[in-house]
Amino acid sequence: MLVHFYQTLRQFEVPTSIRELLDLNAALKAGVVFADQEQFYQLARICLVKDERHLDKFDRAFKAFFDGLEGVSLETLNKQIPEDWLRKELEKHLSPEELAELQKTGSLEELLKQFLERLQEQEKRHQGGNKMIGTGGTSPFGAYGANPEGIRLAGPSRNKSAVKVWEKREFRNLDDNVELGIRNIKLALRRLRRFARTGAEEVLDIDDTIRHTAHNAGMLDIKLVAERKNRVKVLLFFDIGGSMDPYVRVCEELFSAAKTEFKHLEFFYFHNFVYESVWKNNFRRWSERTSVWDIIHKYASDYRVIFVGDASMSPYEIQAVGGSVEHFNEEPGALWMQRLVNHFQKVVWLNPEPEKHWKMTPSTEMTLQLLDGRMHSLTLKGIEDAMRYLSR
Repeated sequence: MLVHFYQTLRQFEVPTSIRELLDLNAALKAGVVFADQEQFYQLARICLVKDERHLDKFDRAFKAFFDGLEGVSLETLNKQIPEDWLRKELEKHLSPEELAELQKTGSLEELLKQFLERLQEQEKRHQGGNKMIGTGGTSPFGAYGANPEGIRLAGPSRNKSAVKVWEKREFRNLDDNVELGIRNIKLALRRLRRFARTGAEEVLDIDDTIRHTAHNAGMLDIKLVAERKNRVKVLLFFDIGGSMDPYVRVCEELFSAAKTEFKHLEFFYFHNFVYESVWKNNFRRWSERTSVWDIIHKYASDYRVIFVGDASMSPYEIQAVGGSVEHFNEEPGALWMQRLVNHFQKVVWLNPEPEKHWKMTPSTEMTLQLLDGRMHSLTLKGIEDAMRYLSR
């Protein structure tokens, strides 16, 4: 069973290993859980998932493996479900009111007896019947049917009348291509960290304290050390307006997460492509602008530069004098981008457009070439890949 479960996890791209499977097997042998699917779910997730980005994949794989009776022989299932275990599980999950109602219409023992008899009699899948285990119909055993005192084996509740729900999973979207969210973006941005000790000595240095206390024959000698802080410096450029309007929310989430994670953060806005100047306030974008030359001269080359935009525009906006849609640029945008790339050691571009669309847009291809291919999708995986490059 565990081998098949492991194979299902691999099919759903959960990066678990044989070592982790052996850990799960050892925990089961030690009796950490027994005959309880919910507890097995929690134990397996602890043993087999080492990164919360893969929790959603694990949940989907777990559901696919345990969902329903398809692919499992009834003879095997009958051997795996002892009657006394069924009774204990049902009694554990039923409320006193549900047990009392069940006694009015029949009995728990009778229901279990019928269930085991059906397992022995049934030889194939049933749909829409009133006796065998299957889907639809009015049988007490199965899913998607209607019976006032049934055992639901799979699927969601419809009539709220099942005596026992065989499976009930709660899933979270933490997949790296599904949902961003500020918390998840913070986790991705944390790959871009370079710690250094700065400031006053105010943090307890445990190792040094132990060492000096031992040298002093047990006399406590407390040692302090400066706090470790992330010394990475970041320049963040956001494309604003036009085709970026659908991505305002995700850009806000990225901006909020970046402000929390990076102490040394400067940000600017541009429209479509960077030219001779950018701005920090969209309400005063024409009256208060910052020269790109000033940025190059003010910020050292060790600043990490991140552009955020869809790179979707007319190719003339990148390669032509006067190509900007808002003003007459005396030099092409490509030249300004090249100056930034030549000055700063690490520059990346985060694109909210799906990667499969990039090759369909000439301006995106041109931007890719200017950045030597350092464009990443604005997903958790894309952000992590970009941070991994910037942290080298």
